[in-house]
Amino acid sequence: MEEIPKTSKQIFILSGQSNMAGRGGVCKDHHHHNHQYWDKLVPPECQPHQDIFRFSAKLHWEQAHEPLHADIDSKKVCGVGPGMSFANMVREKMRVVVGLVPCAVGGTAITRWGRGEVLYENMVKRAKESVEDGGEIKGLLWYQGESDTSDIHDAEVYQGNMEKLIENVREDLGLPSLPIVMVAITSGDGKYVDKVREAQLRINLPNVVCVDAMGLDLKDDHLHLTTEAQVKLGHMLAEVYLKNFAPSWKRFFSCLLC
Repeated sequence: MEEIPKTSKQIFILSGQSNMAGRGGVCKDHHHHNHQYWDKLVPPECQPHQDIFRFSAKLHWEQAHEPLHADIDSKKVCGVGPGMSFANMVREKMRVVVGLVPCAVGGTAITRWGRGEVLYENMVKRAKESVEDGGEIKGLLWYQGESDTSDIHDAEVYQGNMEKLIENVREDLGLPSLPIVMVAITSGDGKYVDKVREAQLRINLPNVVCVDAMGLDLKDDHLHLTTEAQVKLGHMLAEVYLKNFAPSWKRFFSCLLC
């Protein structure tokens, strides 16, 4: 296979918690208590492609394939997330090489992503390392908040914490206008899902857009998106990215509204 110029990669950071890491197709093993496994069913929209790469836990580029977060969210069983369907649509529409930098870890509240915390610093380190030999960071895809729905205080301070995260990551990467596409949650660990959703939908910062996951199908655990829902979410993220941040596609969507 002919090597693709590394300098041409358009790089996206994938971060947050389990619904970004992907639990699509992760099933309970009824023969072993508390044991889970991935069914290894990969939809056509999530198939590998020679122009889609992932940045591994060992900080090197390799061909991307599901599950994208297997060596990142390594204490859990990972399955299908939104990353591959997002990448395939962006690749197809823009005719570019896509690089994905998985950073999401399941069960993490937003305070775990504060500056100085291990998860945040690892995300920044991985993002910086990903462009060492070329390519350009084009955006951060963020899906998190389920772990902030159990406590009223956590839900009430979510907006401020998220806005601070956006400010920090832009500053630490030296990308003050970094596009950020975040997901408004559709499920959670506690009873304050609506409060966290409201906080997410209320954020109004330059180059930050929100995709609403409400209505996407959940697995039997009522917490994680199904494989089919993850495919749809990936396409929603791609459409919003193209519409808001890809110059030629911004013009295309503007013409549709003429």
